[in-house]
Amino acid sequence: MTFATIAAVAQTPCIGGVAGAYACDGYDLQSSFTLNDLNAGSGNDSWGWTDPDNGDEYALVGLDNGTAFINISDPINPVYLGKLPTQTGSSSWRDVKVYNDYAFVVSDLNGNHGMQVFDLTRLRSVASPPQTFTNDAHYNGFGSCHNIFINEDTGYAYAVGTSTFNGGPHFINIQDPLNPVAAGGYAMDAYSHDAQVITYNGPDTDYTGKEILIGSNENEVVIVDITDKSNPVSISSISYSNVGYTHQGWFTEDSRYFIVGDEADEQNLGIDTRTIVFDLNDLDNPQHHFDYSGTTSAIDHNGYVVGDKYYFANYRAGIRVLDVSDIANGNMSEIGFFDTFPNSNSAQFDGAWNVYPFFASGNIVISDIDRGFFLVTESALGITENENVSFSIYPNPSNNNITIKSTANPINKVAIYNVLGQRVVSYDFSESLSENLDISSLNSGMYLVEINDVTTKRLIVN
Repeated sequence: MTFATIAAVAQTPCIGGVAGAYACDGYDLQSSFTLNDLNAGSGNDSWGWTDPDNGDEYALVGLDNGTAFINISDPINPVYLGKLPTQTGSSSWRDVKVYNDYAFVVSDLNGNHGMQVFDLTRLRSVASPPQTFTNDAHYNGFGSCHNIFINEDTGYAYAVGTSTFNGGPHFINIQDPLNPVAAGGYAMDAYSHDAQVITYNGPDTDYTGKEILIGSNENEVVIVDITDKSNPVSISSISYSNVGYTHQGWFTEDSRYFIVGDEADEQNLGIDTRTIVFDLNDLDNPQHHFDYSGTTSAIDHNGYVVGDKYYFANYRAGIRVLDVSDIANGNMSEIGFFDTFPNSNSAQFDGAWNVYPFFASGNIVISDIDRGFFLVTESALGITENENVSFSIYPNPSNNNITIKSTANPINKVAIYNVLGQRVVSYDFSESLSENLDISSLNSGMYLVEINDVTTKRLIVN
């Protein structure tokens, strides 16, 4: 058995275009928590943290009344560890990012919320989950804040959509996470809804090594050199046709192309999901590259690039995954999705708010406004059963009992493995051609059945 391969198989596989109640293509459901499980009224943002000491993975899920922490190291048996309550009142908007094992949380339309700071290493030893946590520090240089981005290379956080700097980025030095220090801001381009900040290493060598901010500013994208916090320098800006609301964007891995979602064009124009791509080969002279039209009329929200894939939350259409390997030639194509809102794909503000696709395990966090937390993973389509036509398993799927039958080779050994590659049941037989097995003790999900150490078959337990 190859345990690393088996561990990639999901608990509720995408079969025939569905995983349980959810439409899907190429992505399987690992696990989920409802809003009721998380004691919340609605969901919003999400992010992730990987413990550097042991590689354990944690989902950080924004809720109307706080931030939930979920240990997803066992992806089919996640543990809801508890919640950091909101600093002030409840709000539909909350945003969280991570730096040096600390979470930084902001909230919009929420009075004097400011920025909460939480030590994530406290999650290593939660005795009786779920717990109610408290801040480890708090920054009050602003009240409400729509979004926050952190450049982990420099140790600076950038709060956008506050009442400071005309809503432009508010700089905070968080190199000492428990003692955040105001470091200025940038107000020249007015309100910024979201931003990405990178230490630039892209094709425009004029800016190599500079700290560059790309702001999604409602009706345009702005590019600013913020290396000198006391003297930010505007580089350029660009808009596009039929602007609705320039919401959020993300660089491709080579920092050549910037992929933007407009949050209002689907409703305003009655079009399918539109994704706008800019060519930033020359930061001083950005160019509109092309628009991609999606497969539904749902509104696009937050999106991120990992390798040659662009993962984005598509509200009522769940998350969508695009292949961007040929973006230079103006080509992107949908290669998968997981729809957390099965009712409709219309252009309304329900469903998937955010997706976090950066875990080394390949597990992907989805935070859904209406349904809470989902953990999905790419379908294990590359896993090939070690076929031997002489063996069959039926019924499959099954609830309580299965029969393994051979038309040729006697059955002498059977082992059943869960999605983590752990052996959960094993049997030894005396050279029979048919065996009945009681599987009533197994939890629902997918398993691999190994027969005689040489043949492997999938088993679905309902």
